[in-house]
Amino acid sequence: MSSPLRPVSNPPNPWLSAHVEWLGEPPVQPLEIFEEEAKSIIASNSSPDVGFEYSVNPYRGCFHACAYCYARPRHQLLGFGAGTDFDRKIVVKTNAPRLLRAELLRRAWKGELIAFSGDTDCYQPLEASYELTRRCLEVCLEFRQPVSVITKGIVVRRDAALLGALAAQARAHVTLSIPFADDASGRRIEPYASTSTQRFESLRILSDAGVPTGIAIAPVIPGLNDSDIPELLERAHARGARYAFMVMLRLPDEVRPVFEERLAAAFPERAAHVTSAIREVRGGFMNDSRFGHRGRGRGPRWQAIEQLFELHCRRLGLNQDHGAGDGHRAAAPATTFRRPSAQGSLFDGFDV
Repeated sequence: MSSPLRPVSNPPNPWLSAHVEWLGEPPVQPLEIFEEEAKSIIASNSSPDVGFEYSVNPYRGCFHACAYCYARPRHQLLGFGAGTDFDRKIVVKTNAPRLLRAELLRRAWKGELIAFSGDTDCYQPLEASYELTRRCLEVCLEFRQPVSVITKGIVVRRDAALLGALAAQARAHVTLSIPFADDASGRRIEPYASTSTQRFESLRILSDAGVPTGIAIAPVIPGLNDSDIPELLERAHARGARYAFMVMLRLPDEVRPVFEERLAAAFPERAAHVTSAIREVRGGFMNDSRFGHRGRGRGPRWQAIEQLFELHCRRLGLNQDHGAGDGHRAAAPATTFRRPSAQGSLFDGFDV
């Protein structure tokens, strides 16, 4: 439960001069911001097809507007739509860092891995102004709390030093989600996320800062980007990535029309072929709602995709020291967690 949403008439502008090096040119589409005082911030998950148990989501809705985003249906719980409302009506949990500190102080918390974010991107453009993810990570550093971050957002570069310190103290790692090798193709499906080229550069910056990094080819869209797998893995490895995983496209009922409309507009000559390929790896359907099957497909075509992925991972030496390559579960056991004493701070000695 949360407090009522408060529309913000003059929200912080992430495209101020201090942020343009991360964000580029501002889009022309109008954006509505709603602030809330959340009641809790660590969400738990018991679904066997999701690679984490605990997550923190400072934002609801996502400016990146990815056509395939599986989190779109959750926006309906707020009285919004799963289509353009999800992209343009963003909810900001202004008290997220304070709540996280309170929850880590609870004796029941044992320092289990926390994923940033389970639903919507924790480094979407508004993070440049609100700094909620940054302040949450500062709390995690103070507690030596293990974290996993997955993002498409270029703002993650701002926190490279902080994430490097957190990795050294608490075994943190960062995954860049990069499903398209070509910037132009990606822009058609993920219109307001950073380009693939920018994401690969973010991988390099984070790796150079001492952060264990990896790539998520998520989602794999059969007939559209499965042929990109070798190039994506090669480029990620060249920029320091240690691990990789992939996730098959998921199309819940509310997401499917958004994806199909965007696909038809962006790739009119390929849309029918892509739809057919999706059905082929989903056993004749556009989606598979069974637990444990959302990240996988079936049949010869999906087996070929898996073999292609595994072949190039082995060739490049990916996933050798990162478990099975699951970007959230692969972190080291949560043995680093410490509640801070009043005598000192774990920030001492780190320029974050």
